[in-house]
Amino acid sequence: MTTADASAATRVAPAIGSTLVIGATGTTGSRTVARLTAAGHAVKAASRKGTPVAGAEPVRFDWYDPGTHAAALDGVDRVYVIPPVGDPDPAAVVLPFLRRARAVGVRRAVLLSASSIPEGGPAVGKVHRALPGIFDEWAVLRPSWFMQNFTGGHLHAQSIRDDGIILTAAGTGRVGFVDADDIAAVAAHALTDVHAPDTDLVLTGPEALSHDDIAAIVTEVTGRPVVHRPLSHEELRDRLAALMPEEFAAMLAGMDRAIAEGAEDRVTDSVRHVTGRPARDFRAVAERELRHGG
Repeated sequence: MTTADASAATRVAPAIGSTLVIGATGTTGSRTVARLTAAGHAVKAASRKGTPVAGAEPVRFDWYDPGTHAAALDGVDRVYVIPPVGDPDPAAVVLPFLRRARAVGVRRAVLLSASSIPEGGPAVGKVHRALPGIFDEWAVLRPSWFMQNFTGGHLHAQSIRDDGIILTAAGTGRVGFVDADDIAAVAAHALTDVHAPDTDLVLTGPEALSHDDIAAIVTEVTGRPVVHRPLSHEELRDRLAALMPEEFAAMLAGMDRAIAEGAEDRVTDSVRHVTGRPARDFRAVAERELRHGG
């Protein structure tokens, strides 16, 4: 082998086995599956019902049923980890699964966390802290709040459609809202690039916006009036408690209070750094997903 051949060989990624995407029918999971399969990668699409996903091998997966884990991991060498939603202690089920995954040959893990949860913090923050000790190749994605909260099935999107109102306890606090498609683009790179990020990545859009800004943009894009109606922390907590467990409602209301205090008023260049293109702004996403009723 010549020196040039040897140099080229170091730039070629090793053969990639199948990638397990947990939560493959969800907001970021479905988009990540689509990107991976479009690029020709073999994907096992994991969901509780083993729902068919175009281009992927469906597999049944339940965090709380270890009997589903072996089949999901068979033939897999990397995994996109979306922890169980609403579990106050996801580490209790996620960490045993990740150790099992490593033991059967999974080399790389990419964990979905949140910008509001630091390494070692509550809930998935415990998984974040443990991940580098389990895998040599890893990444933690810490996206800000999703732009799709205003366009999909989230409570905000529903209240926009039904009443033309966004209800929050975030006041005038700003958030670097991020497009779920951009999160998936970063996830696909983190899973398949020759070198894993081996770090955590805070993912935001290109600008920090208040909920009044969001309401104004939705109004302009759709032609239907939308306003932001601020609530107190207690009002939002009580409103949410009618729809979900009280503890979870209090946590969500607390997150809005943190936004009001400036905790999410930041932007990063992580999307561009990983994907080579800038993150999409909210107006572009609103035009893509709301203008034609998408």
